[in-house]
Amino acid sequence: MAEIRIQNLQKRFADFTAVKNSSLLLEDGKFVVLLGPSGCGKTTTLRMVAGLEFPTDGQILLDGEDVTYRRPRERDIAMVFQLFALYPHMGVRDNLEFPLRNERLPRVEIDRRIKEVAGILRIEHLLGSRVGGLAGGDRQRVALGRAIVRQPKAFLMDEPLGTLDAEFRELMCVELRKLHEKLKTTTVFVTHDQNEAMALADHIVVMNQGEILQADDPQGIYNFPSCVFVARFIGRPPMNLLKVNGAVSAGMKRVALDGQSVDVPMIEAAAGSALLGVRPEHVHLGAPGSGLDAQVQHVEYFGSHWIAELTSSAGSLKAVVDKSMKPKAGDAVGLGFDTQRVVLFDATTERLLPSITTSTHKPSMCHG
Repeated sequence: MAEIRIQNLQKRFADFTAVKNSSLLLEDGKFVVLLGPSGCGKTTTLRMVAGLEFPTDGQILLDGEDVTYRRPRERDIAMVFQLFALYPHMGVRDNLEFPLRNERLPRVEIDRRIKEVAGILRIEHLLGSRVGGLAGGDRQRVALGRAIVRQPKAFLMDEPLGTLDAEFRELMCVELRKLHEKLKTTTVFVTHDQNEAMALADHIVVMNQGEILQADDPQGIYNFPSCVFVARFIGRPPMNLLKVNGAVSAGMKRVALDGQSVDVPMIEAAAGSALLGVRPEHVHLGAPGSGLDAQVQHVEYFGSHWIAELTSSAGSLKAVVDKSMKPKAGDAVGLGFDTQRVVLFDATTERLLPSITTSTHKPSMCHG
């Protein structure tokens, strides 16, 4: 296992900066997910940690040892790619054995490791098979196995579930999490899929345009997004954002939405203009006049609940509604919010405004 620390990491390609002055501590034995849209810098960051790319500036430490410009084979890490990267002309056993033979390990040790890993991944019945005839899920297990047999300090995974269909992807998320709980090896996993991130991660690092926007556990990312981008990127449906009337100041416990007074956690910083953020499951529908006036525009049924799309003069929003209710398009309603679940953003900087609830939450990762 290993602690990975990146300090002031930058990567430029001609006039384009792919990673901008990023610093992050990835704790020993944790499953860390780098999450963000395509082109945000997450894969470039992973490749620099792996030694497949060298940074323009900055430093990478593995267990306190500077590995910034070392080759991949000198870093004692294993990487799993989206497209499996297996040798198609070899069988499953040969693929698993290949890195161990390169290390010139004794045959008895190779056999021991192959047996152990095949048991962990439940691929004993595939050891005599050819790689080319395997289903996608089985190929990914073999690719994972080839990484695991090396017993590296860390696993680096670049969208390893991206080519699998939805059912296999969900299954492999469960299997990867079980595997991590068994091996406890430091793992860095890249994805653009927030469901994968939430299901797998001890810690999530959200990136956009080459910058780290937030590093925290899944609950912190979801409940206290550091900025408007994170609020919109995380959650399905995403967080609602409504325009607050007028400026806000420190000490306020109520804000106005379209003239309607709304309770909020006590604000600890001022802003000339603000946005109120609230998750759809923390929006409640009541009788007209009982809260912020809104009208139902559309309703979707999800079995366990409804999702209602609404319009108000403060902005459009969505609400998760209990299955026992059925709001109808055209209904006039009053909206209420769970006060302790509301957050506020500075509308100019789009950064989270500190409040009495956000100040009690301590991010579980170090970054800056």
